[in-house]
Amino acid sequence: MSAPQDRPKAVGTVQVDNERVIVTEWRFAPGAETGQHRHGYDYVVVPMTTGALRLQTPAGEATRQLVAGQAYYRPAGVEHNVINAHEGECVFVEIEIKPAAGAAGGGGCQ
Repeated sequence: MSAPQDRPKAVGTVQVDNERVIVTEWRFAPGAETGQHRHGYDYVVVPMTTGALRLQTPAGEATRQLVAGQAYYRPAGVEHNVINAHEGECVFVEIEIKPAAGAAGGGGCQ
């Protein structure tokens, strides 16, 4: 895999941003990354393609196999970088869940 400064950036397109959710389609060319970030809201990821993502966190690295259509949930707050570890494009939809009106909460990806 290429060095961090040589990696292309994943492309995120916000499709919905309202008082309840932020829905973003993410597209990763082979080797592309998001860069370090932290989610201010709990979120659900729905893979649109099958492949593998490498996750870098302060605790280390792990590779996660994605299967198209098999959603998974993640809590807010963990700093991470996501890298496409697959030879083809990786696409997923990320749904960040905002707290109900009046509830305490963070704020999007940072």
